Amino acid sequence: MPNAIYFVSYKLKKGASVPEFLLATEKLNSEYMCKEKGYISWKQLVDGETWADMITFETIDDAKRVSNSSETNDLAEKFYSFINFNSCRSHIFKVEKSYD
Repeated sequence: MPNAIYFVSYKLKKGASVPEFLLATEKLNSEYMCKEKGYISWKQLVDGETWADMITFETIDDAKRVSNSSETNDLAEKFYSFINFNSCRSHIFKVEKSYD
């Protein structure tokens, strides 16, 4: 059973193109994130102007490593270029129980 969720909510910058943002996210996921140790899945959520990423990892340590990484790359930079960092809130949750 997956053990950890890295959950980040944020808003996009004013005037950001949603289709371009989604393409940047898809590329970051398929060319980088999915290769990270412990990665399981990434769900992208939206409610009006608020977006959220729910990234599932095998362990808390895997989630913490990714969330604390200072490593950057062109794919991440493109993804981050759409985000209003003043609106970002993140948290790592331990999966206590799953009702799949």
